Amino acid sequence: MRRIADAARIRAFMSALAGAAEEEARIYFTGGATAVLMGWRGTTIDVDIKVVPERDALLREIPKLKDSLRINVELASPDLFIPALDGWEERSPFIAREGRLSFHHYDLYAQALAKLERGHQQDLEDARQMLSRGLIEPGALMRRYESIEPRLYRYPAVDPAAFRRSVEEFLRGPSDSK
Repeated sequence: MRRIADAARIRAFMSALAGAAEEEARIYFTGGATAVLMGWRGTTIDVDIKVVPERDALLREIPKLKDSLRINVELASPDLFIPALDGWEERSPFIAREGRLSFHHYDLYAQALAKLERGHQQDLEDARQMLSRGLIEPGALMRRYESIEPRLYRYPAVDPAAFRRSVEEFLRGPSDSK
């Protein structure tokens, strides 16, 4: 049975995956793993990652690590759900280097936008944490949304008007009741 992942379990995964790396690669954490490693959540159910470039040795190792470490690891990143933001790799905060692997958080603007598009309570709270901690800036978030808006047609599950409303409402903040 797999268990929830805290920072220690995620770091154990990093170390074990680095041990299997035969070539240089970058591992980008997203979602709950970012929230845990940055400290606003204690645990996550899934450790979502993107491997760049995809390396067969690493991809073959992931199912083994899921079993041995008893954590759930998924290949998931914002660019599977919304268009990739220009410059996302350069904006992806560095976490650590282990062996041949560099670990980063996937671009926080892309993470916030994907969370706002999805709109679940935990996603909205994660986006609020990014904003309140100064990890993303409101004007830049809107500009980045506007940069991908013309490409949303490639993501038929996304309703562009609803997505824009979600971003705008998020940036306005909680409404005051009168």
